[in-house]
Amino acid sequence: MAATAVRYLRSVGAPTAGEAPPVLRAVRDDERLPVDPAEFRRVLGHFATGVTVVAAYDTEGPAGFACQSFASLSLDPPLVAFMVARTSTTWPRIARAGAFCVNVLGADQAGLCRAFAVSGSTGADKFAGVPYDAAPGTGSPRLAGVPAWIDCVVQAVHTGGDHLIVVGRVEALGASDDGDPLLFHRGGFGRLMP
Repeated sequence: MAATAVRYLRSVGAPTAGEAPPVLRAVRDDERLPVDPAEFRRVLGHFATGVTVVAAYDTEGPAGFACQSFASLSLDPPLVAFMVARTSTTWPRIARAGAFCVNVLGADQAGLCRAFAVSGSTGADKFAGVPYDAAPGTGSPRLAGVPAWIDCVVQAVHTGGDHLIVVGRVEALGASDDGDPLLFHRGGFGRLMP
């Protein structure tokens, strides 16, 4: 479980104890498509997604980030996937933990999403005042009041342009039948309407 994350960290030259973090390469100029990034974002913004907080617990404490690029991947075995920017300062902590909990946010949790959307490099404590407990499979942070959660171990990590595709094997999960999901569409939050 954690061995996959360790192999990934070593493959990208991640630091071991006492070393400075490496400068991460995103995408070379000759790898870029002839698509304007602003137009790409605008067009893809028409695809509504749910919003999650991916959270882990490492030796430094809880770590997490807001993520709307999350999906179910496989029923047998039970796998999910999320995408994270290679420049994320939170991802290395999740990789070191080797496990994570995907917290599916509810329609009334836009503020929680905003709190976890800030960069980890700002030094802000994203978990300040946020109640959570340990997910039963991995001990990763399971946020209070979320309508659903998926507790996973890291199964594989793949490169995808300027992002990483993280595959998690589901160890435990749960959901309540109350409330609507928080949706993200065209740069803003929304909710399902009857």
